[in-house]
Amino acid sequence: MARPIRIERAGNWYHISARGNERRPIFWDDRDRQRFCGLLAELVARFNLVLHAFVLMDNHYHLLLELREANLSRAMQWLNVSYGVWFNRRHLRVGHLFQGRYHGVIVEAPVWGLRLSRYLHLNPVRVARLGQGKRAQRSIHAGVSDRPTVSQVRERIEKLRTYRWSSYRAYAGLAAAPAWLECAAVLKLGGGGQETGRRKYRTYVEAALREGLQISPWEELREQVVLGSAGFLAGLRRHWTGDTREQRGVARLRAQSVDFAEVIRSVERVKGARWDAFRDRHGDPGRDLVLYLGRKACGLKLDDLAQRVGLREYAAVAVAVKRFTVRLERSGWLRAQYQQVLRLLNVKM
Repeated sequence: MARPIRIERAGNWYHISARGNERRPIFWDDRDRQRFCGLLAELVARFNLVLHAFVLMDNHYHLLLELREANLSRAMQWLNVSYGVWFNRRHLRVGHLFQGRYHGVIVEAPVWGLRLSRYLHLNPVRVARLGQGKRAQRSIHAGVSDRPTVSQVRERIEKLRTYRWSSYRAYAGLAAAPAWLECAAVLKLGGGGQETGRRKYRTYVEAALREGLQISPWEELREQVVLGSAGFLAGLRRHWTGDTREQRGVARLRAQSVDFAEVIRSVERVKGARWDAFRDRHGDPGRDLVLYLGRKACGLKLDDLAQRVGLREYAAVAVAVKRFTVRLERSGWLRAQYQQVLRLLNVKM
């Protein structure tokens, strides 16, 4: 299996997550959570980094942090090992607590810092009991869900505002921020001074509970580790490290992006039909293939793709890409067509 791209640079922002082994809980009670927060305080001081946001769920955690030194791997290894040893000793267990190493995403802060912090803070209400489970999210993205009721919205907001194990209460002005948590940078992205910024941030986050959660930022990932614009990505290319045989994403991201018009022409040749003939045909594998390659090979954003192909909602592009991914795994003839298109484009994926 390919190893993730490693880019550790002072000044970079990262989204970090780690999940319990076999998706089992890593926090059994509040004492566990308090210990982990204590380690977060020590992490900030020991490794000289900035923690912008966090949330602790039963079987995983999320952090949004900024490096001041190129020491991400050492910092995260220390955090997970320190907590894992303490947890095993306290609960009289043995074995790995976490499922592999942490997952890290490099974040273009000016573009994604605000939106990613919202997605992170909404984790506690993204559950089936509150009408925000995975099935409900798929319906929202597909544009076929009902609007939440007043009582549902009230319950979601209450859960969000009272959840103690995230940085949201500090951001919303509902609790004092601990010394090891930095809220100002993200609040500044939302506009306004300290108090105005908190009010605007609270409105920004809680509006998603009234209108339905927005599409996941992970739909915009490049090679599973970069969340940012084409310009941001270009600036990172010279900092890739690691063996390209082990890290296939390095080779792909170093390559020039494929032109979207060329993708359409190649799919037309393989299908033997004009783009206009199948562009507006919902669920057509040719159209879905164009959208899939627009995301994966061209690196286009969902809203940009939606505009280019005449779709009203960028969520429809996300649905088409996921649908094609499933079809590609199940259909031999579709994989053959896909490989033909890749050969015409002279790219490897």
